Order: sequence, then structure tokens, then C-alpha cells
Amino acid sequence: MNLVSLRSQFPALMQQVNGESPIFFDGPGGAQVPQSVLDAMAAYLGFYNSNLGGAFFSSDKTVAVMSEARQAIADLLNSPSAEQIVFGANMTSLTFSFSRAISRTWQSGDEIIVTNADHFSNVSSWRQAAEDKGATVHALRINEADCTLDMAHFESLLNANTKLVAVTYASNTTGSINDVKRIIELAHLHGALVYVDAVHYAPHELVDVQALDCDFLACSAYKFFGPHVGIVYGKREHLENFTPYKVEPAKDVVPGRWETGTQSFEGLAGVVAAVDYIASLSGLDAQLPRRQRLEAAFANSKEHEMALSKHFLTRLKEFPQISLFGIDDMERLAERTPTFALTFDDLEPRQVSEFLGKQHVCVWDGNFYAQGLCEQLGVMDKGGVVRIGCMHYNSIEEIDRLFALFGELLGS
Repeated sequence: MNLVSLRSQFPALMQQVNGESPIFFDGPGGAQVPQSVLDAMAAYLGFYNSNLGGAFFSSDKTVAVMSEARQAIADLLNSPSAEQIVFGANMTSLTFSFSRAISRTWQSGDEIIVTNADHFSNVSSWRQAAEDKGATVHALRINEADCTLDMAHFESLLNANTKLVAVTYASNTTGSINDVKRIIELAHLHGALVYVDAVHYAPHELVDVQALDCDFLACSAYKFFGPHVGIVYGKREHLENFTPYKVEPAKDVVPGRWETGTQSFEGLAGVVAAVDYIASLSGLDAQLPRRQRLEAAFANSKEHEMALSKHFLTRLKEFPQISLFGIDDMERLAERTPTFALTFDDLEPRQVSEFLGKQHVCVWDGNFYAQGLCEQLGVMDKGGVVRIGCMHYNSIEEIDRLFALFGELLGS
């Protein structure tokens, strides 16, 4: 990848703030957006703003935009059909909606498994649904050494009463990637459904729902360089057989029966542009199948992101005052995203993020709704962690600038 050319496509990366170029290490909370996505959204709103089903040109365009968005996400996730893609306001709202529909048949004695690695959008939704039905919820522990899931504990929790497993593909806090395929295989042996949160995973790795054999998988376009649009893939039999909460006049067909209210059509235009932007990173002919170009694009970005991770972890060794949660083994870089959870001796996370913010280096601090993880790691009541999140548009030079500021902050 030509990083200079790539970065030039992002207005945010080209701006000056008080005469300085800002550095965005806040990607896990929402990626920056290329100009092509902004243009697609503005063009839709400027010329075609309408709703579905009208007998006029702008409504026809809206129908086409929604169809194109479904196909773009089907290509991104390798869904067997575009009709298995559901859109909504955000991943959290969609997950609460699906949890209500899926739990309709739960009863006392049924068991649900959530994990201590997950964002609570994939925990609270299922806990509350289980509470309504009298079902029992178990929380799967993490291995604190690398913040991956404890698979022995998982196997001990599974039984004939397990109805659903909710699991994150990659931690939005530590970047650790979980063996979700193995989790799905084990869960299916017991007849349990699996709902995968791929929100943090999807910007960094190519998803393949068919290879995973997951029942549901959720992600968010604003994490992979698009607008705020939530996405859920579901197996067709589930989308057809579970009963969603919906208004009676709405058509009872897949996937629309799951899409409550009017969608963000300008957002869907942006979704198409975001997926096409990612595909462009392949450097391949745009006439080639989009999935083929996406495979090459993610291979390119993965190579760059692993180089960023290696450099970050190498520089981190210079600072014994900083502790890392997650995978630090250079031989396991492929098992993490370039997202790093840090704590600092004698400094609260907010102090660190405020210091960096004054230098226009954007990082997050807190628990990032990964409450179970932060509780198990013992940092929940200490302000959580400082999260440094690299994306494919970040550079080695930006990491060096970050560590220079760490040196100033720590007096080293």
C-alpha cells in the first residue's frame, strides 16, 4: 500500500489543528472516513432523498441504494445471499432487537453464555432477555495473560440446556482475537446458537460467515471507514423462523421484517462506498469480483497493521512504567489487532489521554463498555485503561511521535 496516497483520501488526516497535524489513534471507537464515502452520502441526500416504494425516480434510486448496500455487505462477509443482511441504527440496537426475538422461546432452566471479553452490547442484551424468561446466564472468563477466552471454562459451561452463546471475535479493548470458529463448532454440538460480535474484528480482518458457520454476526460500518449503520448477518432459516417485533403493516419478508422503521439511506450509500474503498486497497482491477479484491485488500492491510503492532510492542519495552493487557508475543501478532490496552504507574488513564489530547493525539480512556473484562483485570475502579488503536492509515512515524510524548509525560 502507498500510505501517502491512501492517507490523502481522508480529509481528517490532511487537516491542521492549531497549526499541527492531528494523530488519530482512536480508530476502535470509530474510524476516520475517506472522501469517497462523504461524496456518496452527500450525493444521495442532495439528489435522491426519498423512501422505498414510490412510483418516481428518487424512490427507485433509494431501492437501488439499499440493494447495492446489501450486496456490498454480502461480499464483505461472504454471505450466501444479500437477503441475509439486515440493517439498523447501530449494532447495539439491532442486537437488543434480535435478543428479544430469539428469546421468545426461552424458559426457566435454559442457559445462555456471554463472555468477559465482550462489549456489553453483546452481554446486557442477552442478560436482560434471559432475566425476562427466567433463563440462567453464565459469563465465560478470559485468560488474563493474553486476554483471550478460557476455552476449558467454555467447554465446562456447555450442556444440553445451552440455547445461545454470545461471543466477540476480537476484543475492542485489548485487540486479542478469539478462536470463534472453535467456539461455534463446540456450541453447535450442543444445539446452541451463536451470535458473533465482529464490530472490532471487521475493520482488520476479512470475515467469512460461511467458513465460520455462525448463526448471526453483527458489525458496524462506522468502524470500517463508513457511516453509523448497524449490520447483522443471519442464517436464512433463523431470519425466516424467528418472529421479530415489528409494526403490523410492514411486510413480513426477509430481510425487511427485521428492519424497524425507515433506514438511513444516505448511510447505506456510504456503506457501499466504504466497502468499495476497502476493496480499492487491493490494487487490483476494479472489474474483478469484489470479494476477490477484498481478500487481497485485507491481506495488504494486515501486513501493514502487523508491522505497526511489532513496532508498537518494541517501543513499549522502553517504558517499564507502562503495562500492557493482551498479546505481546511477537510470534503471535496475527492473533491480535493493532489495539493496545495500557495502564501507567502513578497516572490515571484520563490524565494520559488529556495530556495526549492537548498535543492533538487522539486516544481513548475508560472501559469501552467491556465491563466484564475490566472487572476481571481489576481496572474497572481505576479508570479503566488507555486504549491506543491503530488503523491501516496510521504510520510508524505516528507511533514514534506517541512514544516521544510518553517520554515527556513520564520524564524519561
